Amino acid sequence: MLSLKGIHHIAIIASDYEKSKRFYTEILGFKIDREVNREERKSFKLDLSLNGEYCIELFSFPEPPKRPSRPEATGLRHLAFKVVNVEEAIEQLVKNDVHPEPIRIDHLTGKKFTFFSDPDDLPIELYEI
Repeated sequence: MLSLKGIHHIAIIASDYEKSKRFYTEILGFKIDREVNREERKSFKLDLSLNGEYCIELFSFPEPPKRPSRPEATGLRHLAFKVVNVEEAIEQLVKNDVHPEPIRIDHLTGKKFTFFSDPDDLPIELYEI
């Protein structure tokens, strides 16, 4: 068995790099650790952290293929982030013209959660802790 220590990062390919960069930094609050223009690949790579922990690599590539379907396509289903108060988080999203689904209750834990989408329709969950 491997001796994994945790998740290092999540890689996301954006169709509109600047739009996704704004979404993840200005709306969700990720901090930019490093941005690299990879001219030979016509690509950018943006390293993002949350609360001091490296989390996301945001990429741009020329003409990336579309996601096949949502949310039950093979592969990554969604990203989930912890929040203290789902209602307050939703208020902040709505102020930024991001409109989550109605709040649901996890029938196993009794905790509140909701889903919304990033600029490329990647499903994102907020889960109340």
